[in-house]
Amino acid sequence: MLGSVLITGHANADEEYKQVWRLFVADHTKPVVRAIDLESGKELGKFDLKGYAALAASNSGETIFAVQTDDDVVNVIKTGIKLEDHGDHRDLEVSDTALLKEKFEGKRPVHAVMHGDNVVLFFDREGKAHELSEQDILKDNPQAKIIDATAPHHGVVVPFGNQYLASVPNLEAETKPDALPPRLGLRVLDADGKQSGDVATCTALHGEAFSANLVAFGCEEGVLIASPSKDKQAELKMLSYGADLPKGKVSTLLGSKAMQFFLGNYGEDKIALIDPESDTPYRLVDLPTRRVDFALDPARLKNAYVLTEDGQLHLINILDGTIVRSAKATEPYSKDGHWRDPRPRLAVAGDHIAITDPRHSLVRLINIESFKEDRTIAVADQPFSIVAVGGSGAVH
Repeated sequence: MLGSVLITGHANADEEYKQVWRLFVADHTKPVVRAIDLESGKELGKFDLKGYAALAASNSGETIFAVQTDDDVVNVIKTGIKLEDHGDHRDLEVSDTALLKEKFEGKRPVHAVMHGDNVVLFFDREGKAHELSEQDILKDNPQAKIIDATAPHHGVVVPFGNQYLASVPNLEAETKPDALPPRLGLRVLDADGKQSGDVATCTALHGEAFSANLVAFGCEEGVLIASPSKDKQAELKMLSYGADLPKGKVSTLLGSKAMQFFLGNYGEDKIALIDPESDTPYRLVDLPTRRVDFALDPARLKNAYVLTEDGQLHLINILDGTIVRSAKATEPYSKDGHWRDPRPRLAVAGDHIAITDPRHSLVRLINIESFKEDRTIAVADQPFSIVAVGGSGAVH
């Protein structure tokens, strides 16, 4: 899992203007997350967990959620970066990073969905989601709201105004012993957890993302879009792939924060630019080899970055769907083998793309303007999952 939180602003003449970026890197197999200062490369903290963690940054950038699926727990890391909006500028407050004592236990946590000031944790083998306030977590007083998704399955619950969008398991499907049932669709729940309307078909639902006031979900049939009606209730619409697209599907999604569109995978060697308002919502970009990871730039809104298994990093213009430039970033990392074998992951950190290189125990920093490696940061063992948090503001 990857991400970045951008903090911008300007300072008055009597204030210091500062930019800070921190990387949070989880090891591939060891139960540890490291916090690293981007500028100096210094390790700011090493946090021992129970198991391997996938990482997700909150919308504010104040916390990182370390989801340990195989060990039934989610830990929270305070990033030590906080911004406060003052209208004409933002203040940036920098403090120590820390592992919070509060942790959230449940059977097989997988998704950590960020929405506003809240996070929703879904526990597959419970079929339930826990909605929590980030600020309550930071104050050591979290109170979870439980959303019931009917039965255990590999699912997700996404807040949508005063409603929830919840995956629906196919309980009639034949499953192997101890296996979870497949997903057949999505339903809308009210604030009390009661279903509103019919279940929308979304076979094998996987992948979700926010963009503006829309939420997208990957399905076998297409991408299902949730949008608000005039009375702010969720309306569901399927963007079918259609006969013109080659065989494939979207199962991982990223959403633009400033423009209304989504970026998704499509098969092994393509990515899809998805415009929900267009009569032809899908634009496919062919990649030279299979995709390893991809990311959107939160500041350079037309930029997307894709790393392919030949070790090439590609800059894609999302407005016209073209590969603008490519450069060697790592050695080749084959997609053959287990899906969770150690391979590079990307995060955008200010003027750099940070790429984990588990084979060489490095984080490589690619300058976005020159598209060349500026430097590397040595990280013990096998750096894998990575998120970047930071930005700039006035420091008092």
